[in-house]
Amino acid sequence: MDQPGKVADHGQYSWSEQELVTGEAVALDVRPASIILRAAGTIIDWVTYLLLFLAMAFLVGSLTGVAIDDTLGRALGIAGLVVCLLVVPMSVEAATGGRSLGKLAIGARIVRDDGGAIQLRHAFIRALLGVIEIYLTFGGLAATTALLNGKSKRLGDLLAGTYSQHERVPRVPDRTVVLPPELAAWAQTVDILRMPDRLSRRIAQFLGQAEKLNPETRLRLAASLADEAAPFVSPKPVASPEVFLAGVAAVRRDRESTALQLERDRLDRLQPILHALPHNFPQR
Repeated sequence: MDQPGKVADHGQYSWSEQELVTGEAVALDVRPASIILRAAGTIIDWVTYLLLFLAMAFLVGSLTGVAIDDTLGRALGIAGLVVCLLVVPMSVEAATGGRSLGKLAIGARIVRDDGGAIQLRHAFIRALLGVIEIYLTFGGLAATTALLNGKSKRLGDLLAGTYSQHERVPRVPDRTVVLPPELAAWAQTVDILRMPDRLSRRIAQFLGQAEKLNPETRLRLAASLADEAAPFVSPKPVASPEVFLAGVAAVRRDRESTALQLERDRLDRLQPILHALPHNFPQR
């Protein structure tokens, strides 16, 4: 089965835009949040910070209990906006590693372009630019910028070197290959030579996705994989290609599991000898 995020093309792999390549040349399949999800999270955050601003204004009015002149009122209003639109979003993202209430709701997190956690400077740049592209333009500038790049980055992400990573992925169902009943006797005596790992992955991938294929493609792929696996199996059972592949996969899995368990048992028996002192030397 090919690794996630890689697209097979005549025996070669081509990297997609959604992959993160580490320093060890390992490709990680990451999913940037779409512009729709980012818009939903931004609306949640915007409403939250607006309610916070109104709560602060109500609290200040309740505590003072006296009339506030226009100059002081404007100063307090500007200070409240700076706190609610700049300081609080910056502090929340820096303290939670790129999360906020809206991002938790959509299952996203702000990360650096290399996949690492953001720092205070990244959160400050995003919050500062967010005042302009989200609040002053009602999200128009942020949406326009996000539509022009593959990872739905807004202007603050471009300058800070970050993007929104979607972490809430669907759970992959466990597709355990079961040995077909008609091959039970064959499985006791079959000799399966060492099959290439790439062929084993392709067989496992086919068996996991066979139900999603149309009948013609399913039969064609099963026959092709069965012909490739036949030289490594002796004797070859009289069964349909897909049943044959299921039997090969199940037998290899069971035998490799048994071999690993035997090796673990041997190591467990050797533990007292490996950790014991020589010649019954007393333990002090």
